[in-house]
Amino acid sequence: MCYLPSVASCLVCRLQSSPMPASLALPGLTARLDKLVYHHGGKCLPPDQPHAFVYFVTIRNATEHTVTLLGRKWLLTHTDGALQVIEGDKIVGETPVLAPGESFSYNSYHVAGGDVTAVGSFHGIDETGRPVHVVLNAFAMRIPSDSEADR
Repeated sequence: MCYLPSVASCLVCRLQSSPMPASLALPGLTARLDKLVYHHGGKCLPPDQPHAFVYFVTIRNATEHTVTLLGRKWLLTHTDGALQVIEGDKIVGETPVLAPGESFSYNSYHVAGGDVTAVGSFHGIDETGRPVHVVLNAFAMRIPSDSEADR
């Protein structure tokens, strides 16, 4: 059974190797993409993945519950149809505790050889220990055309 909202997010459920306890999508717990920045090339990028996409995300808690974020999961779909799953504990090395009205903002990056579409989810617990999650809607990481890059 899938406990995450939306068709794209249910891909997360299908990829899990073991059942997870029911997780609640708290109304008012939101995640949004604030900004996406593209970089090309450079000595630190591998030749087969010369495109870097830096993304800025804010998770806001407009609920009546204190929420502790414990980890994240990303589904990345490449133009060739390949699906890449990235998941782990913490969010950029942190375990944010969000009281009602608080938010957590961070940035990270993904390197790729071409265009990618990403869907993210963040999971945690509320003050009672109940599992909760929030989904970051799909967004496209597209390599700009030469005319766009010259602007």
